[in-house]
Amino acid sequence: MEHEAIYQLYSTAKSVEVDENNNYIARDIDGNEVSIDMTAVNTKASELQAEADAKPSEDELKASAKAKLIAGEALTEEEADTIVL
Repeated sequence: MEHEAIYQLYSTAKSVEVDENNNYIARDIDGNEVSIDMTAVNTKASELQAEADAKPSEDELKASAKAKLIAGEALTEEEADTIVL
């Protein structure tokens, strides 16, 4: 999630690498290093992980969609996306 956090926080970052000391290095389109605040990156990474953890799994969406179809209820867009016709 750190890579994604860096890309979201630093719009000039076009690549991210991790060096041998586990330090994240962001680079712009010209290969110049982009200064990053790892505290901000870690905070954003935690937020992104929490969002990902809160999303229902594909199996949960399918089960919910099936139950709603059987009950005649409307599906959410995410549930509808799980149905293969």
